[in-house]
Amino acid sequence: MLIEPLVTLLHLLIFVYWLGGDLGAFHSSTILTDSKCSAPQRATALRILMAVDMAPRTALILALPTGLTLAFVKGWLGAMPGVAVAATWAIGLVWLALAWGVHATHGKVALYKQADMVIRWSALLICAGMGLAGLAGLLTLPLFIAGKLLILAGAISLGLLIRVLLRPLMAPFAQMMASGATPETDAAIKGVLARSRPVVMLLWLLLLGAAFLGLATPT
Repeated sequence: MLIEPLVTLLHLLIFVYWLGGDLGAFHSSTILTDSKCSAPQRATALRILMAVDMAPRTALILALPTGLTLAFVKGWLGAMPGVAVAATWAIGLVWLALAWGVHATHGKVALYKQADMVIRWSALLICAGMGLAGLAGLLTLPLFIAGKLLILAGAISLGLLIRVLLRPLMAPFAQMMASGATPETDAAIKGVLARSRPVVMLLWLLLLGAAFLGLATPT
């Protein structure tokens, strides 16, 4: 049977591209604060950052359907019907299309952004609720699956927080592109990125925790 190793590989690739993409975006962000780089060079770095960042955004969305499929194939979810797995994939693919739509339109289509946020918050609440219910014994879930659901809810929460922290970035960046870099714009950009970086690093720790649980598989 090739289904189990293929689904396992797919779920592992989620971790690889999520963490790897985050590291690439993190490195690109350092160029935005490099006073030795010109404004056009920093603009190129920002475009690269936004493109690379779609890898972890895609991985976050596909983490639940791939993980649920793997748990279903391995029989970790008891009598969960296959239709529930199929529904999770359907919703996940719709969410993925919305996320890429937001990226392709640079967030200018309000409907895409609103629908993305509705699904994002719903996924956060569902994962947190199921994870807590699993830990409390209200749902029959292995301990590591309950833990990974809580970690995914935490990752979604941190992603939302990072968006809020990065929101003030565009104003000084646009000013820099229009009038050139100044000590004031450099300080503003550095301040925004400095506030977001600890949250990004906390997200990395959550990903490592999820990977550990997937390897240790405590029941």
